[in-house]
Amino acid sequence: MQEWKTIRIIFPLLKTHSWAIPIIIILGVLSSLAEGVGISLFIPLLQNFNRENSETDCGNILLCFINNLFISFSPNYRLFLIVLCIFGCILLKVSLAYSSSIIFSWYNSHIGHELRSKIFRQLLRINYSFLETQESGKLINLLATETWQTSKALTVFMNLIISICTISIFVILLLLISWQLTLLAGIVMTLISLAIQLMTRQVGSLGRQAVQVNEVLTNRMWEGLSGMKVIRAFGRENYEQKRFEQASEKVRSTFLKLDILSGAIAPVSEALSASLLLSILVIFLSQGSAGVPIFLTFIFVLYRLQPKVKELDGCRVGLVSLATSVQEVMYFLDSSDKPYIYSGDNPYNGLKQGIFLKAVNFHYHTQENFAIQDISICIPKGKTTALVGPSGAGKSTIIGLICRFYDVTDGDIYVDDRPLKSLNLTDWRNRIAIVSQDIYMFSTTVRDNIAYGRLDATDEEIITAAKLANADEFISQLPLGYQTKVGDRGIRLSGGQRQRIALARAIIRNPEILILDEATNALDSIAESLIQEAIATLSQDRTVIVIAHRFSTIEQADRIVVLEEGRVVEQGNLQFLLQLNGLFAKLYHLQYRTAKA
Repeated sequence: MQEWKTIRIIFPLLKTHSWAIPIIIILGVLSSLAEGVGISLFIPLLQNFNRENSETDCGNILLCFINNLFISFSPNYRLFLIVLCIFGCILLKVSLAYSSSIIFSWYNSHIGHELRSKIFRQLLRINYSFLETQESGKLINLLATETWQTSKALTVFMNLIISICTISIFVILLLLISWQLTLLAGIVMTLISLAIQLMTRQVGSLGRQAVQVNEVLTNRMWEGLSGMKVIRAFGRENYEQKRFEQASEKVRSTFLKLDILSGAIAPVSEALSASLLLSILVIFLSQGSAGVPIFLTFIFVLYRLQPKVKELDGCRVGLVSLATSVQEVMYFLDSSDKPYIYSGDNPYNGLKQGIFLKAVNFHYHTQENFAIQDISICIPKGKTTALVGPSGAGKSTIIGLICRFYDVTDGDIYVDDRPLKSLNLTDWRNRIAIVSQDIYMFSTTVRDNIAYGRLDATDEEIITAAKLANADEFISQLPLGYQTKVGDRGIRLSGGQRQRIALARAIIRNPEILILDEATNALDSIAESLIQEAIATLSQDRTVIVIAHRFSTIEQADRIVVLEEGRVVEQGNLQFLLQLNGLFAKLYHLQYRTAKA
């Protein structure tokens, strides 16, 4: 059955804080046992009021045992003692139940926290090529919603176990009171459970639909917020509103169907259970009125059993509805079928000669064709190497491989005489700083965005870095200076301001290798001049890798590598490449002719 499949999937999660599980179950069972004992004491209580029928047939083991507990007490004290015992059982029951719920809440909160942490750790560790195949909305939904749903599935599972144990205790009590009535009640309740299962057969498929429509809605929200400028620039407000409403409507209708099916359990079960109680009552009354205390106790136990049976059915339906969420989370956490970037064991102590790409081929996870082919280039230490070429030539791919966002498909990258894969990944990346056109700013203060380059930087070092990046002047004019929040993705800053903060972030890192990925392409001439001045200062005595479409930014490069369709077609300095009169010369003259026009 689907619920058992779900239980098998979530079973590995039960190993976390496993000591809490038996405690929760034991406390739940003891709570039910205390309730059962308290209910059983109603038999001598009611018999005590009916003195004429106080003598009970000792053919019933339970009744004889209960009567023997109080037979030595005088009738005057017996009533008080029975009431005291019932009250004690009630106090014990609620205390155990509360203790169980507290421990369970602690356990559930920790499971939810650890699931979210594991998902986020997986996002940080997994190969970037895999993440590129996933929709942002799906990943956000997985992290924010499906982890909660999986935690909820664990809650349902624990409640299922406790319900089964509680039902077992109550059934044993019913059997001890009257096995004939218990048999009749069991047959009817089994039929009730089967009827409910037939009604909720579609819950599994609706659960899968719920996950899918949630992903679509989350994706619409993410794209709507991220692409707000594009939406307004193209006048697509009505179009996006319609798409959002369609996605929201699917979520509404799917969850409504799910709620209707799940909500049908209680009323249907209650109606059928009432029929059961009335049937037993008719049968009992038709046989005379003897043994009224026993019958009333049986009815009371059966009445208390009904919510537990409904809870059991609800747990089964809940597990089925949450199965897809659990599968999504557990699949993402499964590391056996996903690519990873693994750190090497060798410490990185600094560049001595250069970075060497030798016969490197690479293709992205979603593509069969190579993004770069047979790339063999040298990036010498302390020099500026420029990568140029048309869009799609492979420039950014090479940067991604050097930073080890991806690993090469064929060939290898060497740092001096050691393979890049063999180096400690943290050591290697700690020596690199990237300044790109697409600057990501965290939704925090200017100070924190700069300090992201080196988390232990002092305020004095942050201000010094900002001055070197020509950013201190405009930062000082902000409402709160360095404590001004930049907004989502730095929306409160201009492109040039974001670029200078990013440069300050790179400066404070004091990198050995500086990567400039089209860092000034989208700036006006004034902002570009300020950035170029700061870059010139930062580039001194460093290994610099530059990607630029504006050739004015690479005229002083020591070496220029020209790429076309993923292959190296030319290499050399500016004068040499112009004399070749090849692709570089063509692009160079075309750009300057366009600029003059």
